[in-house]
Amino acid sequence: MQSPAYILHTRPYKESSALVDLFTPEGRMRAVLRSARSKKGSLARPFILLDIELKGRSELKTLARLESGGQFHLLQGERLFCALYLNELLMRMLPLADAQPVVFQHYEITLQALAQEHALEPLLRTFEWRLLEQLGYGFSLTHDIQEMPIDMRYWYALQPDAGFERLSRVLPGAFFGADLHNLAATQWQQPEVLQAAKRLMRQALAPHLGQRPLMSRELFLTQKELSS
Repeated sequence: MQSPAYILHTRPYKESSALVDLFTPEGRMRAVLRSARSKKGSLARPFILLDIELKGRSELKTLARLESGGQFHLLQGERLFCALYLNELLMRMLPLADAQPVVFQHYEITLQALAQEHALEPLLRTFEWRLLEQLGYGFSLTHDIQEMPIDMRYWYALQPDAGFERLSRVLPGAFFGADLHNLAATQWQQPEVLQAAKRLMRQALAPHLGQRPLMSRELFLTQKELSS
């Protein structure tokens, strides 16, 4: 199998090899990179577009060829932590060998935008939403679970496996209908809408990420504490 790819994660394997998780249009792949300390192994790091060839019939492939695809996204500071977060989401949520060409394309677009001066929060929220949609976990932002239009005057609770349920009273974690309208229209200019989007994505992703904390989030918070 020949394909463009990005490295999501690497770890040592046996004496001089590495176990590499790759993201390709054909999905997340796991492969052994032999002689990981060689010149070829120096390319095995995140955010570089690679041209790879995988061999083997089992779930664990061998990385037979690994070359630069000519694009490297230089990321620093907050933007680096955001990109690490994307990688961790893909590692935690993508099953092996499940083709995701749309997610791969959007991942590339998001990395490019992170390397530029685009606002971070809309990029992350859009990527999270696209990932949920493509994995079959999406839900309507315009209609509730009774298929009634979201009313701007009411509050709603998210049922992650179904959608929004209209509430008779305000509950913790609820979403105001007007904010959901703005989310559906991607009106990112309003701070309260961005805050609602962040809460919404956390609630929507939580059932699929499990109880283990996200390492990228922990690293980011630690870095903020050290720099404050």
